[in-house]
Amino acid sequence: MQNFKWMVFAAFVAFAFGNPAASQQSFPAATNQTQGIKRIPLQRFDVPGTNYETVIGIAEIAPNVAIGRHTHPGPESGFIMEGGFELLIDGEAPRQLKAGDSYQVPPRAIHDAKTGSTGAKVIATYVVEKGQPLAAPSK
Repeated sequence: MQNFKWMVFAAFVAFAFGNPAASQQSFPAATNQTQGIKRIPLQRFDVPGTNYETVIGIAEIAPNVAIGRHTHPGPESGFIMEGGFELLIDGEAPRQLKAGDSYQVPPRAIHDAKTGSTGAKVIATYVVEKGQPLAAPSK
């Protein structure tokens, strides 16, 4: 699991893989679906001894969906459970990820993801400062 650098989610997925504007709000208590992305919250818990929390969830992303450029105030890590996507992090070469791959996005890095014809199912983990939005849209 050391390679599951998720550090924290990416959260789950962050839900980073969702409509970034919607992700700015509190993590929903129930399943949430928007624009070809279904988010399933799993856990939200404090990082002991810090002002940070970890958010973990699953994102089911429809085929041929672009998530949209966005950032997270902390690190995101994820694991591709099914399908795959192209991960686009500013300043890095695009990466094609498939089921079984894991990834990490540094704090505040502008990034996007685009699914292909099979879509993707991802578990993501995010570590964010309490009170900060999970994600913010970027240009």
